[in-house]
Amino acid sequence: MRRCFELAKQGEGNVAPNPMVGAVLVFNDLIIGEGYHSEFGKEHAEVNCINNVSNEHLHLINQSTLYVSLEPCSHFGKTPPCTNSIIEKKIPKVVIGCQDSFLQVDGRGIETLRTAGIEVVCPILEEDALDLNKRFFTFHAKHRPYIILKWAQTANEMIAQNNYSRLLISHEITNRQVHKWRSEEASVLVGTTTALLDNPSLTNRLWPGKTPIRLVIDSNLKIQATSYLLDGSVQTIVFNSIKQEQVGATLYFKLSGNKSWVSQISEALYQMNIQSLLVEGGANLLQSFIDENYWDEARVITNTVMEVSEGLKAPILKNAEKYYSEAIEKDLIQYYRRIMAS
Repeated sequence: MRRCFELAKQGEGNVAPNPMVGAVLVFNDLIIGEGYHSEFGKEHAEVNCINNVSNEHLHLINQSTLYVSLEPCSHFGKTPPCTNSIIEKKIPKVVIGCQDSFLQVDGRGIETLRTAGIEVVCPILEEDALDLNKRFFTFHAKHRPYIILKWAQTANEMIAQNNYSRLLISHEITNRQVHKWRSEEASVLVGTTTALLDNPSLTNRLWPGKTPIRLVIDSNLKIQATSYLLDGSVQTIVFNSIKQEQVGATLYFKLSGNKSWVSQISEALYQMNIQSLLVEGGANLLQSFIDENYWDEARVITNTVMEVSEGLKAPILKNAEKYYSEAIEKDLIQYYRRIMAS
């Protein structure tokens, strides 16, 4: 099962809005096939696993056990049901990491397999299996994207100088890590001040992989047409209070003034099937997500030697628990989860 998780992770950033899934086919402790879901719209893990069995082992398929990190689908989507392939190949036993709570699956795959006479064992390493697809499960359970907050701060917890001049806090290697994070998420968001002062491109140019959909809050449409965010190179959504309009790769999405913009953005992303969001600043925007409890993880980069005598204070996390930390040169990266109310 842990090998299934390793395989599944290879599809990260490429399979959304589908979940990441890995599969391993085993005969008497010998792995005869492996596969994972590599790209949205293409074959799922179970089919790839079966197709990867060598000719010399084909006769063993109907005597083997299939391990899969997530319940196989039993409905027609971009591809046929995975349960069909399992049944057709007469695989006698399937071991599943966790049940798929997605409405079109939600136990139906397991039921289909058992009805066909296949032994099903579920769950196995359920907590790890759920964590693997935390974006997918959060999206369908809470009807909002999985939200990650990120910022860099000085040793005395400042994220900018008082004059808002650009402050290069994190190390260049850490910056590559940030671009890797971008490649793993469906969208990335900044506020108006960050867009105006920093003119970010919000691409993951320092790391291979798909650039996320760029999101920016620009209430009164102050951002200049010459800014990187409006260059048309990447799908971009501008949340504003003036107009609803599609211009090339840029969607101007009008929000209401009668409701929290944080909640409206979350609802809009849910409606657009955007399953994850990386919020990169500025401080007020990050604090709004924190104060309104619209976050799941936070990643805080601290330059342990840099200090600024006067500047803009970093956001203050609430209801957070640190679960991991790592050091990159003089940077300390701390990872937090939001503590859910009991």
